Amino acid sequence: MTQPIRISTIEHSRIASVNFENLPFGKVFSDHMFVVDWIDGKWTNAEIKPLAPFEVHPGNLAWHYGQSIFEGMKATRHVDGTPLLFRPEEHVYRLNSSARRMCMPEVPETLFLDAIRTLVDLEKDWIPAEEGSALYLRPLMFATDEFIGVRASDTYRFIIFAMPVGPYYAKPVQLKAETEYVRAVEGGVGEAKTAGNYAASLLPAKLARAEGFDQIMWLDAKEFKYVQEVGTMNIFFVIDGKVVTPSTDGAILKGITRKSLIEILGAEGYDVEERKVSIDELVEAYEAGKLTEVFGSGTAAVVSMAERLHYKGVDMTFDTESYKVAPLAKSLINGMRSGRLEDTFGWVHRVPSPVAATS
Repeated sequence: MTQPIRISTIEHSRIASVNFENLPFGKVFSDHMFVVDWIDGKWTNAEIKPLAPFEVHPGNLAWHYGQSIFEGMKATRHVDGTPLLFRPEEHVYRLNSSARRMCMPEVPETLFLDAIRTLVDLEKDWIPAEEGSALYLRPLMFATDEFIGVRASDTYRFIIFAMPVGPYYAKPVQLKAETEYVRAVEGGVGEAKTAGNYAASLLPAKLARAEGFDQIMWLDAKEFKYVQEVGTMNIFFVIDGKVVTPSTDGAILKGITRKSLIEILGAEGYDVEERKVSIDELVEAYEAGKLTEVFGSGTAAVVSMAERLHYKGVDMTFDTESYKVAPLAKSLINGMRSGRLEDTFGWVHRVPSPVAATS
């Protein structure tokens, strides 16, 4: 049985000041957050309280040595108004996989799920009603020791906060296959959802945007030959009617939306392959007219179509209006997240009001 969660609520909500018809991604925060601390080998003092800044010591270990991991989740609204979560147990599993890789304590599944459900129930009015919009949830763990020295922290803080968001990409994206910088190597931390992975991507992504691209498509660190993923999502290709996505090898994030799309499209009768995909294969397939779709998947992005993929002077352009697989995948996953379509996989969880709470 999990520990009780103490709840203190805000006096005056800020929700009336929010324009839900114009939600920039990641800039609007809801009223409350969940906080729990790892002290003396156990999680303690679990509480939901008004969102506010933390006071952090300059010698905080996370700032200096990078012990910080996170997840990205979404709460959506069923057509009957009930809050919904999509595969929350998968996020617990991935968070704890990241924790093990970064030498951090795991969060018990019951504590994680109770915190998520209680927070979402409290913030349910912040869930946008429009399909494709959601209440984005950010579980985050970071070291809290005040110490300068390369070692794992003895104390940690785990928090969850929420943000109402619209679509991450409002239009099809343009991608550049990166041939100088790398994201991750096998044996590294590419499979962990840790902050440093994203910091390392900022410069090449900035350079790509200066050239007119939206994002980087990463290639492997040894040969710059095999596709890994895009900076903000996993990647899929439709080649000669088959749906192909790079197999995870320790350097690619195990996306939950990726995993879901593989199962959804398989159930729809598509031949879905997880395997190594070389950039040369993509160029050859494009020139032969066999590469017909390129799209990404992720919690934030959901399913985002690519209209351009550039590699060493070769511009591969696509008519996204003719895409069939990507729009179907997006429609099915959004349909399940809104209750408009039946969830035959058992992935969507209704969020009931908490049975008991203390204040």
